[in-house]
Amino acid sequence: METPDTPETPAETPAATTGDRAGDRAGDHAASGKGGGEKAPEPTGIAAQDWDTAAADPQYRAAVVDLLGALAYGELAAFERLAEDAKLAPTLEDKAELAKMASAEFQHFERLRGRLSAIGEQSTAAMEPFAAALDGFHRQTAPSDWLEGLVKAYVGDSIASDFYREVAARLDSDTRDLVLQVLDDTGHASFAIEKVRAAIEADPRVGGRLALWARRLMGEALSQAQRVVADRDALSTMLVGGVADGFDLAEVGRMFSRITEAHTKRMAALGLAA
Repeated sequence: METPDTPETPAETPAATTGDRAGDRAGDHAASGKGGGEKAPEPTGIAAQDWDTAAADPQYRAAVVDLLGALAYGELAAFERLAEDAKLAPTLEDKAELAKMASAEFQHFERLRGRLSAIGEQSTAAMEPFAAALDGFHRQTAPSDWLEGLVKAYVGDSIASDFYREVAARLDSDTRDLVLQVLDDTGHASFAIEKVRAAIEADPRVGGRLALWARRLMGEALSQAQRVVADRDALSTMLVGGVADGFDLAEVGRMFSRITEAHTKRMAALGLAA
């Protein structure tokens, strides 16, 4: 739901942030604060534990259930949106490509639903608290055409992915691996870059409109992420350091700086001004 500094040549990804959604190696490096080839630090605290050990803390367990519920609903919504966007596709080939991506998103949803069931949680109950906020975000950012849909799926979803990758680095090893796997690429990065760049080359005026659209998506996505966290006590407590190895206020600022940097790199990959 991404692109390297040089899209044609993916860079090496630090171990703690593998499995990002799409080829967004730029997002990986921005999220980790490391360049290619640098070895990630060894996990400590909760991040060095497995699920069975970490879940003995009921507050941590509640936070992870919230996180998986938010992710699961996000994947389900992504499936629905890509299937809807396929109707706007200008060619049958494009329609088929989006249908394939939608299928991959649904497979991610199924994995999250299966994990929730495996730890004794009902997936619908875990997703329900996040449905209104995510549905509201998608209503407020409904694309008006094919190109806006591509930019939203690439830029908008990638911002959420960056946020979840930041959180994943502080989770137990089992949950971290699952989260990073479901943030894996559905093929949208290279597809979106190719189509958007071609459209701008054909009509440079398109670039200005899409740049404004992407800036709006950035603001809405960050606001939506903050609302989701603020509404759930266990999740917000985990993120600010009350559970697991959370963020202090300074680190929250650095996290959003990394997310903004990754967004700027994606915009450049699309040929848009940040």
